Amino acid sequence: MSAFTLHDLQCFDALARTGSFQSAAELLHRSHPAVHAAVTRLERQLGLQLLDRSGYRIALTPAGKSFHGKSQATLSELAGLQVHAEQLAMGEEDELRVVIGDMCPQREVLATFAEFFRSHPATRLHVQVDAVSGPAERLYDGDADLIVHGVDKSDARVEWLDIAKIPFVPVVAPGFLRFPAGRSIKPGQMRDYTQCVIRDTARSEGKSYFTIAGAQRCSVPDQQMKKEIILQGLAWGHLPRFLVERELEEGSLLSIAGRYLPGSVEELVAARRSDRPHGPVAQELWDFLRDSKLRQAGRS
Repeated sequence: MSAFTLHDLQCFDALARTGSFQSAAELLHRSHPAVHAAVTRLERQLGLQLLDRSGYRIALTPAGKSFHGKSQATLSELAGLQVHAEQLAMGEEDELRVVIGDMCPQREVLATFAEFFRSHPATRLHVQVDAVSGPAERLYDGDADLIVHGVDKSDARVEWLDIAKIPFVPVVAPGFLRFPAGRSIKPGQMRDYTQCVIRDTARSEGKSYFTIAGAQRCSVPDQQMKKEIILQGLAWGHLPRFLVERELEEGSLLSIAGRYLPGSVEELVAARRSDRPHGPVAQELWDFLRDSKLRQAGRS
């Protein structure tokens, strides 16, 4: 067996993942003949038949499947090494763009960032507040270096640090309902009452959470305005428990959480792209957040 090249291995990996030479060529931005030659050369150098060419579509032989499985770790390590080299070459960043989502305890989150950036005066922090699916969209579109919000943890494009679990509770002001505010209220009973919701800042089609079909709605830009609307008896809605803890204790807001309106518990994370390089300050910030008091408080 003679040595094979990274290029040949990448071509075989693309072929194994896409199922055709043409698709592999498009994925790698190379020509069909170049990919075909690379895979054929790899088979010759290994002394293995990696492809079963007997059928209508190309398939991997048992040896091909085994070799492809083992090659994934090598390709992953090489990709990580390339990202690390790009990080080292970038130098310290002039600016980091952070997007904070609507379910954050803003004071605690901003205090954590302030502590970090006091020791990095050459890097300016640009903070933007977005709501619902807006933070994730900024991250995927490359408009944010880091977000503090919720993410789809199954998405391979992102990596995250768990910060806290945020309970959301449905609340009303005393006297808002024409019936007792208990724990057995069903969604249908709330259809005649205005529901306050957060306006999605995503540029694409927004998402709706906790909404009652057919109910009148009013939309607001943030949780604080939503809280004031509900406190004044103009609507009802779901709010983060940390934002209404005192009002629930005082009785100026009433929880209607129960079997039929259970609320939810959302996972607050710090997230960044896993498939893009990060400069040295961004990496220091990530390491700082990993060990921050904010995360420790969220776990307690």
